[in-house]
Amino acid sequence: MKESDLYPPVKAFLEAQGFEVKAEVGAADVMACRGDDPPVIVELKTALNLTLILQGVARQALFDDVYLAVPQPPKWTHRYKDLTALLRRLGLGLLTVKGERVEAHLDPAPYQPRKNAARAGRLLREFQRRVGDPNTGGTTGVKRMTAYRQEAMKLARHLHDHGPQSPAQCARATDVPRAAAILRADHYGWFDRIDRGVYDLSPKGRASCDPIAANADGDLGA
Repeated sequence: MKESDLYPPVKAFLEAQGFEVKAEVGAADVMACRGDDPPVIVELKTALNLTLILQGVARQALFDDVYLAVPQPPKWTHRYKDLTALLRRLGLGLLTVKGERVEAHLDPAPYQPRKNAARAGRLLREFQRRVGDPNTGGTTGVKRMTAYRQEAMKLARHLHDHGPQSPAQCARATDVPRAAAILRADHYGWFDRIDRGVYDLSPKGRASCDPIAANADGDLGA
């Protein structure tokens, strides 16, 4: 399908809503007017890509109601949700064309994203609890040092140096308030509950605390 193939169904779609439609008006692929309503601009492309999005943003310098029109893909990929979220944030509309049928997926509108207070709070707590800056930004496929792991390491080293203790003793000695939850969850397999309310290192935890097993960053083994 060529860009020009998109024009007839888009024109018919807008005319059915009472618009007068003309093509290639100045820089706009399609311009539509209806009485005293604000003009509508439609930019046509054979794919929803950055070039088309930038064209739409440029047309917003002229009018508020700007649509992007593309062929209906055989199957929307997982990126569809991300792309429509981007268009919504930019205030752009989206039309898709399949044969003579045009479907409106988004209408142009001002957008104010709703903040996710719970997720923001988790990020802030992780930032505040994490000691130093042990990770390298931009890396992929590598083990991340989290505040949780740092606290588990402190508990493991404390038990290694001082022997079996209660969660409360560990919390006071290491300044890890959530020591009980970390010991109980044993996410890394480092801890054993040897008696009621008493924890010690597991064989895996003890081996990981061996200086020979520690890596160059002082991290415990996985």
